[in-house]
Amino acid sequence: MRQQRVYPSVQITAKAERLVKQGHPWIYGAELKSRQEPPENGGLIDVFAGSAYMGTGFYNDHSKITVRLLSRNANDRFDEAFWRRRVEYAVAYRKTVMPGPDFSCCRLIHGEADQMPGLTVDRYGDLLVAQVLSLGMERIQDQVFCALCDVLAGLGEPVRGIYLRNDVAIRELEGMEQGKGWYPLPGQPLPEETVTEIVENGVRYQVDVENGQKTGFFLDQKYNRQAVGRIAQNKYVLDCFTHTGSFGLNAALGGAAQVTCVDISNSAIEMARENAVRNGVEKRMVFQQADVFRLLTELAESRRRAYDLIILDPPAFTKSRSTVRDAVRGYKEINLKAMKLLPRGGYLATCSCSHFMSDTLFCQMLKSAARDAAVSLRQIEARQQAPDHPVLWNVPETEYLKFYLFQVV
Repeated sequence: MRQQRVYPSVQITAKAERLVKQGHPWIYGAELKSRQEPPENGGLIDVFAGSAYMGTGFYNDHSKITVRLLSRNANDRFDEAFWRRRVEYAVAYRKTVMPGPDFSCCRLIHGEADQMPGLTVDRYGDLLVAQVLSLGMERIQDQVFCALCDVLAGLGEPVRGIYLRNDVAIRELEGMEQGKGWYPLPGQPLPEETVTEIVENGVRYQVDVENGQKTGFFLDQKYNRQAVGRIAQNKYVLDCFTHTGSFGLNAALGGAAQVTCVDISNSAIEMARENAVRNGVEKRMVFQQADVFRLLTELAESRRRAYDLIILDPPAFTKSRSTVRDAVRGYKEINLKAMKLLPRGGYLATCSCSHFMSDTLFCQMLKSAARDAAVSLRQIEARQQAPDHPVLWNVPETEYLKFYLFQVV
């Protein structure tokens, strides 16, 4: 590396060097050795292993992930042109993998998978919803948002507003405050409403970007919901943990005879009911507020096989390695009961959205549940998150969603 560096530098351990060479962008505080006077938190720092340049990233000693690498190219300059290129790459990728109407409702930026660590941006028509979880990205968010609006406008897709959903506790671990509200776009008035309508797979939904979970809607299951809709013709469907009713709605529009949507949250049930009316399928949908674990137990004890397609889309049962064992028990319980409820030839859609519940562990759980239920599973499809939530093979944390579609035989 011949050119003189302008950023402070830090030396890393052999373990960190090995991981960086494998392409992982995170360096933990315990993996830092000698360092020059560090930059202020959120600033840029060069990373070295001996005399070898390993990359440049955001520095934040308030975070366990002390350095988030942005580039391993010593010639990169981290100016507006750099961030515009990153935005252009991200948008061009979505235009390719989310063609046609799918591009109007998708994830535009997926953090580390788009080399913009800690930044999520979802698109709901002409509204964008952003979540900023790293201090470095927050410091340069103006450049990113300006570039994003400009790139979309150049495609004939103008942005009416950007809503910030920074109301998450993880920001405090980065030394940032929580909050939410409209981001002020230069020269544009702030939108008056935080509720908008989207269309996904031909299904209409009302999305509340201010109060909805995450950024307002779970976009990662888009094509998994479509897969369920394809096999729902004339089926009696039980949609567990329905939330907005998205899986059930895809099943209903796919020709299901009847769909029963269950969720413990009354507000979720009301939202699902409203979405059914919005799509004109309310006469073939039933809504029930109930604890799914308890309901499945009651249905199993009654030995009534009233459903021939069961959908299990639970919230993450584990968000850390320390609770994985308990999560496995929870996943097995609901899957075992669903398998027992289904008639021979019935269908099961099941998933996990936890990174810590690995695909290997999830499959082992399913095999165990099938063995205890005395059934065999004929795999129809094995899927993951939609491609607008890309997986980087060198960053295992970007892979989290497992989705399986089976016939019980």
